[in-house]
Amino acid sequence: MGRAQALYDDVLRAAPGNFDALHLSGVLARQQGDPARALDLIDGALALDAGRAIAHCNRGVVLQDLGRYGDALASFERALALQPDYAVALSNRGNALRHLGHTERAVASYDAALHLSPDYAEAMCNRALALQSMARHEAALDGFGAALAVKRAYPEALHGAAVSLLALGKPADALEGFERALQLQPEYAEAWCARGALLLRAQEHEEALASFQDALQVRPGYARAQLGMANTLRAMGRREEAVAAYQQALAFGADADTVGYMLAIMGAEQAPGASPAAYVKALFDQYAGSFDHHLVDVLRYRTPTLLVEALRRHLPPGELDVLDIGCGTGLCGPLLRPLATLLEGVDLSPHMLERARDTGLYDGVYCGDMVGYLRVRPASADVIVAADVFVYVGDLRPVFAVARLALRGGGRLAFSVEEHDGADAFMLRASGRYAHSRAGIEALARSHGFAVLEITPSTLRQESGGDMRGLLVILGTHAE
Repeated sequence: MGRAQALYDDVLRAAPGNFDALHLSGVLARQQGDPARALDLIDGALALDAGRAIAHCNRGVVLQDLGRYGDALASFERALALQPDYAVALSNRGNALRHLGHTERAVASYDAALHLSPDYAEAMCNRALALQSMARHEAALDGFGAALAVKRAYPEALHGAAVSLLALGKPADALEGFERALQLQPEYAEAWCARGALLLRAQEHEEALASFQDALQVRPGYARAQLGMANTLRAMGRREEAVAAYQQALAFGADADTVGYMLAIMGAEQAPGASPAAYVKALFDQYAGSFDHHLVDVLRYRTPTLLVEALRRHLPPGELDVLDIGCGTGLCGPLLRPLATLLEGVDLSPHMLERARDTGLYDGVYCGDMVGYLRVRPASADVIVAADVFVYVGDLRPVFAVARLALRGGGRLAFSVEEHDGADAFMLRASGRYAHSRAGIEALARSHGFAVLEITPSTLRQESGGDMRGLLVILGTHAE
């Protein structure tokens, strides 16, 4: 590479306006990890001749390296305007669209690339990544498999397949996939992190810690690896080291709200009013594949059944529009569907919502924050249900306020909480979940104009071999 650069430098000294030397110097600069210089060189080449599709395509790739996905998309579109049958540009356009969140259009662009070049392994892999982002994991696995059939030593495809296997509840197969990727590419920091997170879930703490440390070895300052290391140290009970590791993760650019929340769990900072949305989304996205099995079969989770039984004792008359907020995979769906003329669900996790949608029980599911969702739906519901949702909300005042607005006269708000006996309205536990007091719930209900119809103590599930005490709460609005 150095010899090639020296040659291009010689050419440019003799002929500063040489298109090929400028363009290829830019390609080399990108390969050497200097995208800013690469962009200057390729722009210099295009100033001489703007009719070269390959230069526009390479410019787009550099812009993607810089995180400028909208500008990258424009460069790929320009390349395709000059050369419509350019498979590489079509695949790269798919990458830009995927990063911009236009996943269906991205898949179509990858399909166009594969139509021109059926054995294009990178397009197959990136298409599978787009499907994965839509929680279409079975289809994604087929795509990763097709890429590996063409290009057997393909660590990115192995990593992608492992992510989908984990989402489908196959952790042993996923671990094998991450490790195969690392055998091919030991400097693969993302794979070290994914392996570490999987081992942490399996409570193999020493191995998980080593995996995150390996990630930091190959990519110093990697915030995701530092955060994983901090989480592992916390799980190991090494509090002081964990606090220092979280503070270092913050310095590396980790999400400040998530780091603050983890420090609050350990008592190193004041607890916020709710779990950060990014934390909750990431937590449930990763558990979507195994969530139902783990809750129902392992933790003996009974909250949906118990809560809906309590709700049935206080249902308003007539046809009911029901909102299932924090619906997750739809565990409440089979219980609520017989009660509802209209049943809709909302959740932060798109992967959980995909599973709820697949039940066919909901008339609509929406991805977003429940407070924002309810705020724009005044007098739209007869019943709002939140099963095991408020364990991620400490201060319930915002959600009570918007729920009161969203309910019609005579409506019902049904929810569960973990219970604590202290004087405070809520507390953040070491588990990362909030618990609420009965007195706090009653006072909050009265202050927002709700009537307390029922508060029933209950065992919600098993936790560390013991019963998790909770409250089933049914509140009502006054009939109009």
